[in-house]
Amino acid sequence: MTTEAVAIHAPAEAPVIGIPMSQKIAFGLGMLANQMFPAALSIFMVILVQGLGMSPILWGLIFFLPKLVDAITDPIMGYISDRTESRWGKRRPYIFIGAIVAGLSYMAMWQLSAEDTQMYNFWYFLAWSIVFFIGMTIFSVPYVAMGYEMSKDYHERTRLMAVAQWIGQWAWVIAPWFWIILYDPNWFASAAEGARTVSIYVGFACMALAMVPAFFCHSKDTSEASKGADQLRGSLAETFSDLFRGVVITLKNKPFQKICIATFCIFNAFNCVAGFAFFIIVYYMNAGDPVAAGNWPAIFGSVSALCTCFLVIPVVNWMAQRFGKRQTFLITQSISLAGYAMFWWSFSPANPYLMILPIPLYVFGIGSLFTLMMSMTADICDLDELETYQRREGLFGAIYWWMVKFGAAFAGLLSGLILSVVGFDQTVTVQSDSALEGLRAAFILVPAIGTLIGIWVMRSYDLDEARAREIRDALDARAAQS
Repeated sequence: MTTEAVAIHAPAEAPVIGIPMSQKIAFGLGMLANQMFPAALSIFMVILVQGLGMSPILWGLIFFLPKLVDAITDPIMGYISDRTESRWGKRRPYIFIGAIVAGLSYMAMWQLSAEDTQMYNFWYFLAWSIVFFIGMTIFSVPYVAMGYEMSKDYHERTRLMAVAQWIGQWAWVIAPWFWIILYDPNWFASAAEGARTVSIYVGFACMALAMVPAFFCHSKDTSEASKGADQLRGSLAETFSDLFRGVVITLKNKPFQKICIATFCIFNAFNCVAGFAFFIIVYYMNAGDPVAAGNWPAIFGSVSALCTCFLVIPVVNWMAQRFGKRQTFLITQSISLAGYAMFWWSFSPANPYLMILPIPLYVFGIGSLFTLMMSMTADICDLDELETYQRREGLFGAIYWWMVKFGAAFAGLLSGLILSVVGFDQTVTVQSDSALEGLRAAFILVPAIGTLIGIWVMRSYDLDEARAREIRDALDARAAQS
């Protein structure tokens, strides 16, 4: 396996209109792993503070420092994947290797004990978490790029991403119940003990799921890609210069700028306050008693994910083919605004069932986001090839998802600031009325503002079906002449 520059005027394959359902499912099982790892991690991370007594400062560093590694490794992995020559294709070898590294390191990093010192647990966890995130980069960047390559058809790309997101959403149905398992004394004596055991099952399951695309998704043999081309291996400095040029070209792409800005605003505004649902259910609806809150926090998360699976994704798939991707985006994000507004009345201490009512509307925002944006990115890769004569799926995917991950880290910092501003006090059971009102207002206003900004940015997105087909026809005509 070698890494060399992409040949200009590389011959293109004939357009594939339909992807077999078996291929969509195989790709979707990889998405389940891609989403289960962070979904489980978000549940397990609480144990570092509550179960192992780690200070909030060290806890915050564990969130932040691996993102610095991602900032370097994601674009490099996208560049390497785009330029790999292998009989197994550009993506499959890395997907396989990354699945193993991520799965084994996930198991290793949770083998912690309260008997060890705080600093030992910090350095142990930090070291393994960096290995884990490197493994996730090796897996996820080529995996996402593989999805962009699987079809050249405007609508089939949306159908593929709809299937993948539908399967991936089950991670968010399952993950909230880990909280119940880890903290139930009938299962484990302590949450730390539960994490040591459950992480092994999660790691193995996710590793197996992540390997599925490597074995079962078709990939073009690229081992002969550079034969006959006048290509030279550059120095390390030349390689990084080429990488930098590729990043700059990618970031200059106007449609790509729009989907990145819109995603950053919508997804990360949502993430800033997503955890507030737990605080509202416990402190506002149940007077600070987590026992009285029972399974409601888990039910809230699972119902949201189930509505995404069985309502949002099918509707978005249908709408995108009927009205186009941009219009579908604008409609679904507008629907979510109505859902956010309803939560002011539906979080009711007297009737907890009312909080279920806005969920079918509120989930349209996040539930539709990645189905549409991943499909749009595949279209943008065609535009980039037409303008630059190169394919950069790996680099587009790496930059897009790095932006998502960086935004999530930023959202984590901002959520703590919001809690402080509204006056939430984690040392008391009964919160002040002003703090509870602030929590509820932030849960509504922060994602609503992010959504409105996303709608404003995407109103001028112009890579519609007609233009996408013109680009595809031009690429096919160029390939026929080469």
